[in-house]
Amino acid sequence: MSTYNILVVDDDQDIRDGIEIYLKNEGFQVSKASNGKEALQIVQSDSIQLIILDVMMPEMDGIAATFKIREDKNIPIIMLSAKVEDSDKILGLSVGADDYMTKPFHPMELVARVKSHLRRFTQLGSYQVATNELKNGDLTLDSEAKTCMKQDQAVHLTPIEYKITELLMKNKGRVFSISEIYERVWGENALNAENIVAVHIRKIREKIECDPKNPEFIKVVWGVGYKMEKRS
Repeated sequence: MSTYNILVVDDDQDIRDGIEIYLKNEGFQVSKASNGKEALQIVQSDSIQLIILDVMMPEMDGIAATFKIREDKNIPIIMLSAKVEDSDKILGLSVGADDYMTKPFHPMELVARVKSHLRRFTQLGSYQVATNELKNGDLTLDSEAKTCMKQDQAVHLTPIEYKITELLMKNKGRVFSISEIYERVWGENALNAENIVAVHIRKIREKIECDPKNPEFIKVVWGVGYKMEKRS
């Protein structure tokens, strides 16, 4: 576990130090930043495997920082915020965060989520991929490199977006309910998951579909869920 370096970004030093204590007790290395600009510098210069990122910060907030990080980084991001409205959570997820926790939170729940995202991202858990490459038409996933290609062009998917796409591609033609997608990808009971899954599906379509409003790959089955259409 000590090989994983977690970046904790929050303008409250007490929160940064508190999270650091719990993470180090679990064997993680910890880097810290007090705002989004510092976080971007650390991400570019250091090897970071996961980011815990506050939303409300000076200099550069968590939303703007996530948007910039997602331009060229695919590492998991857990967003922290005192805002509890669904619209705030949807905004955080829509710009590329993989998870969203509201303050105050239990530190051990945060640690558990860190471990869960790292397991999924590094494929060390039970969710193993049997083959390295999945193809559907001109869309290709490399499950070992965690890359996505569309017409030989790289598509930058977040870890959660990748897992959803992988789940659907491994089961082309099968319809998954929203709750089933959430439980399989997030590994948690699906509670109020509809908006969260819908946001990620929309973002995936924007990246892999020629016309996201008329998708060729990810189809909605009204009243049931989503499926990956088989393409030749």
